[in-house]
Amino acid sequence: MKTILITGANGYLASYIMKENPQFNWIKMTRKDADFSDPEAVEAFLNTQTFDICFHTAANATTALCEENPEMAHKINVESTQKVIDACKKNNARLIFCGTEQSFNGKIERGPFKEEEPVKAVTVYGQNKIECEKLIHEQLTDYIILRYSWMMGLSFEGIKASPSILKNVMNALITGVPTLFTVNEKRGMTYAKYLAKQFDKIIELPTDTYHVSCTNDMTTYEAAKYVAKKLGASDEIIEKIILPNNERYADRFRDYRLDNKKLASFGITFGTFEDNVEDALKDFGWLK
Repeated sequence: MKTILITGANGYLASYIMKENPQFNWIKMTRKDADFSDPEAVEAFLNTQTFDICFHTAANATTALCEENPEMAHKINVESTQKVIDACKKNNARLIFCGTEQSFNGKIERGPFKEEEPVKAVTVYGQNKIECEKLIHEQLTDYIILRYSWMMGLSFEGIKASPSILKNVMNALITGVPTLFTVNEKRGMTYAKYLAKQFDKIIELPTDTYHVSCTNDMTTYEAAKYVAKKLGASDEIIEKIILPNNERYADRFRDYRLDNKKLASFGITFGTFEDNVEDALKDFGWLK
């Protein structure tokens, strides 16, 4: 049985993956064990652990907070990742690193982007993740970098879901509060279950970088309207509650979409955005 140390173990994606993969021996690393804003504390905890794989999900992914405090973001996202790399070298362990579509948010070209496409980020968070990837390439030979699209799901069994297109649309419809959704943006929006159910295959992949994303041709605003329609909202309600944000990214259309063909070549697929929404809503009882 493989022993997997998982950082950020209380997060939604980490929790979902552990729930769907009980066949592994999981070592859960949370903020109680070490705060990732303190790299020395991270190092001290990791020095007490023995593992075969480190699944590194811990990060500060909140764009606004990273922009407001770039030094703190660097400690959490980069300097503590270096401590994770050091621990992997010490244990002769494989690192599975959580990258992001935001590594492409500075690109002028439109996606979907292949793994080999040069990265470019205009946000602190995206730049942090690019720096981490560079450190991994330079120091490790056994790793998997997973660049995620926007992952989505709903809360269950004490596990609180992260913000997603599903949660945002549901909150808007339930509260009746008109909510803006970006027009000048396209991105993958992938049901977390698709990753969790295929995690056992993913950890056996050859060392490389892989894109985790469904396929999607909708803008975020179009996707929000689609979700609202699937939830049974009338055209009148959608027009009042699901509003277009035409100002955000008006200077330059953002296309963060990730090409997923590399993983598909290994039989690991994520379907279409429509498939993902349908499955998620069915699984959580919102569709019959």
